[in-house]
Amino acid sequence: MAHNWSSARKRRLPPNWRQLRQQVLRRDPTCVLCRVRQSTIADHVRAMTDDHRLEALQGVCDPCHRQKTAREGAAARAAAVQPGRRRPPESHPGLL
Repeated sequence: MAHNWSSARKRRLPPNWRQLRQQVLRRDPTCVLCRVRQSTIADHVRAMTDDHRLEALQGVCDPCHRQKTAREGAAARAAAVQPGRRRPPESHPGLL
């Protein structure tokens, strides 16, 4: 499956990523999230980490991976401080 990653995430993968991926998919042949479909993706258990140890990776299917990624992205956006639409109150110029 081809990925169109717009982030620097792919460049941060270790040189032995293909071997790690194969080990994870061999260890987890069935998706660890739905326990129904075949694992096709080596996913980081904790979102947005560069922890590439086998213990920090899990085999998941594509639909579960998309759902997990969407949830993680929504949580990150909700946690980010959003600027208000209103300007902060200003001191009256005569009170300076």
